[in-house]
Amino acid sequence: MTEHLAATGAPVYAIELDASLARKLQHLTQQFPQLSVVPGDVLQADISAIAAGRRVRIYGNLPYYITSPILHHLFAFADVIDEMHIIIQTEVAERLTAQPGSISYGYLSVATQLYARPELVLRIPRDAFRPPPEVGSALVTLRFPGERAKLGLTEETRFLDFVKLCFAHKRKTLVNNLRSIGSPDSVRAALGRLGLRPDARAEQLSLPLLARLHREL
Repeated sequence: MTEHLAATGAPVYAIELDASLARKLQHLTQQFPQLSVVPGDVLQADISAIAAGRRVRIYGNLPYYITSPILHHLFAFADVIDEMHIIIQTEVAERLTAQPGSISYGYLSVATQLYARPELVLRIPRDAFRPPPEVGSALVTLRFPGERAKLGLTEETRFLDFVKLCFAHKRKTLVNNLRSIGSPDSVRAALGRLGLRPDARAEQLSLPLLARLHREL
């Protein structure tokens, strides 16, 4: 992947934690002088510093067991990212792109769609990998910005904490999930002002509706 990207002539920064793989990438810099190897953990990488005032595109095969932490780390740099093209577990790809009412719709769907517009581009069979993984994979493209550009949220971290509460127990109603921040009567009243049923669940609410409920409460 790094070689294909470097062959375009664009500046490429390859973030690699594994020292032996970083050494292999370093050999490519002789052929592609615009390639820079950044040894270290992507979860610690300062994307703004790497971008150095430019806008960036991010490509990668994300480690499946830490996909969510990586996405959350990258979303912190959403203002300098144009697109992300990532290969992740199919189940996670479906969660990123899920819409309200879908069984896959949850906190990760909302967090992703707050920052980006995700698209499941390609399902990749297991035998495309050596060795084949235990799970299916998919290529997902995320184009920035997402809904945050329209919502005007002042405290995104507080909003996402609120969304986590909303989805804390998927089978429970919002009235039950939000008891720690509002009485049942106050939550029902807020739902009523938004034209929602008192027994509404988080999985039924779009991102803009969740933002409106957050403001109401």
